[in-house]
Order: sequence, then structure tokens, then C-alpha cells
Amino acid sequence: MRRTLIVAVTLAGLALLVYQSGLLAEAGLFANGLLPPVPIPVDNPQTDAKLRLGKQLYFDKRLSSDGTVACVTCHRPDAGWADTEATSTGVGHKRGGRNSPSVLNGGYFVPQFWDGRALHLEKQAVGPVQNPVEMDQTPEQVAHTLGGIPGYVTQFQEVFGEAPSLELVAKAIASFERTIVSTNSAYDKYLQGDDEALSPAARRGMDLFNGKGHCTPCHSGPLFSDQQFHNLGIGYQDGKFADVGRFAVSNRLPDTGAFRTPSLRSVALTAPYLHDGSAATLLEVIELYDRGSIQNPYLDPLMEPLNLTRREKLDLVAFLQSLTGEPIKGDPPVLPE
Repeated sequence: MRRTLIVAVTLAGLALLVYQSGLLAEAGLFANGLLPPVPIPVDNPQTDAKLRLGKQLYFDKRLSSDGTVACVTCHRPDAGWADTEATSTGVGHKRGGRNSPSVLNGGYFVPQFWDGRALHLEKQAVGPVQNPVEMDQTPEQVAHTLGGIPGYVTQFQEVFGEAPSLELVAKAIASFERTIVSTNSAYDKYLQGDDEALSPAARRGMDLFNGKGHCTPCHSGPLFSDQQFHNLGIGYQDGKFADVGRFAVSNRLPDTGAFRTPSLRSVALTAPYLHDGSAATLLEVIELYDRGSIQNPYLDPLMEPLNLTRREKLDLVAFLQSLTGEPIKGDPPVLPE
């Protein structure tokens, strides 16, 4: 029942994305419109007290086994709520194999993670907590740690009426993450009638994005993501993939080397790029697409050479930069003792 409610509410929010995109297309405007409100699960409503608790937990390194890693370690407010490293460092200086995606707009995504292994944000929020390379904690250890901090015991009782547990940690962190939304970009202002919001280069880039650049088949809708999985050939060498991606979840051969399409909102803030962080700049990503990506047996049929000029590539970068939303403050909270 709980899962059904979450899915129903989430799909309702996503339906708004699709509906709005359709209206814009019918009006002769753009498939990538304004974001609707973030869908909120029926069984995890937002409250001020829960958001405060979720933010504290997001910043608290005591959730990791050695007290050195928190959510904010790999999803930094000063880096577009992502990481500046190609792959992040977890407990014991262990290095992960994938780039940490931005938390921005995470409340819209179904499913979560590069490979879609978690359906909703509550599962994403605690995935790293239990990952042995990231925070390396068990549910029992989390409950024990937080249960030994009087301030948290009081807050969990006030918010949930229960003692701290990993399930409730997930609800609190997910609630906080749903408030991290990229909005009011230059592009959004342009859609709302401010003709001067976009530079000439960004306007040319927008036309390319919707045309010759062949971007919208995957980066569609207000989120600038179809939320599907595509193989670009990243990491393919000597007949094999360094990371099989979605295949590890679906066990379907066509999903080999496929990863979820990221949102492009505020993408200029979240370098490096791609699932392995192998592209340092947006221009590098565009040049990869321009070459038709990397040939392999499972390459997505949407990948094809674009034959872009140097100026066209730079215009696309200008358009992507116009998708940067207003800054979202992420000042560290005072943690309970």
C-alpha cells in the first residue's frame, strides 16, 4: 500500500511535466517548459520540523561508520549539490566508481541513481548510508548512533512519534532534498516573456538544442530529461564496459552500458560530467555527442554524428549555461548533541 501511494503521487507529478510539455509544444513553443511543483508522497508530507531534521541529517558525518562522510560530502551546495571530483571518496578513503549526481531536482526523478536501482527518493536518500564504499552503516548501527544523541531522539519523537531508525532517516532526508529545486533560470525568465533574458548565443543554442543538436529526444520535458536509460559507449574499451550500468539492475542485454539521462537544469554548476566523471567540461560532452558517441554493440540508436561547427558547439554551451537557476543556500545547520 505504501509503495502504491508513493508511485501514484509521483506519477501524478510527472504527468504534470508531460502535460505541460504537450501544451507548450501545441502552442509552438518548447517541449522544455517550466517545472511544476515537486510531487510529495502521501505518506511523507512536508513539515518545517521534518525539513530541519532532514537538513541536519544531510550534513551529519556521524551517519558514516568512521564519522568522516555525510550526504553533503558528495553533494555539495557550492558545487551545484554535486561533487567536483570525477568519483567521490567515501569512508576509509575508498573511491567510488561513479560520479555523484546532483541532488538538484531529485524529487522529480523516478527511478533514482544512474542505473535506476531505487524507485523513489526515500530509497536514494539512504542508499549511500549502507554502501560499504560510501558511508558503510547498517540500519542497526544508524539507529544505535542516533539513539545515543539526545537531541535527535527528541526531534524524531516530535516529527515521527518514534525512535530514530534508518527508515525515518530516509523520510527526513528525502523531504529536505525535495526542497532543493533549480528554478528561475534565464531560460525560465525567457519562457515567461523576458525577451532579453537570453543572450544571442544562448538563443542560437536553444534553436540548435531543439534542432540540429538532436538533444530533445533524450533531454525532453521541463526537467530536460526523459528519465530513461541510454548507452553512449562511455567506458567501452577492448570489447567490454568498465561499468555495465542499467544491465546490473534489469539483466537485459540491451541495457548494457546504459545510464539514466541527467537533468540539464543548473548543469553548468555540476562538472565533471557523465556517469564516470570523464568529461571535465560541457564542451567536452558536446564534442562526444558531435562524434556520435563511442561505437559499441549496444549504442543507443539515437546517437549519431551531428557535424556541428565550433560556433554551434559554443552556442549550445551558452544555452546550457542559461539553464542555471537561482542559488540555493546550503549553510551548515547546528547539529544536535
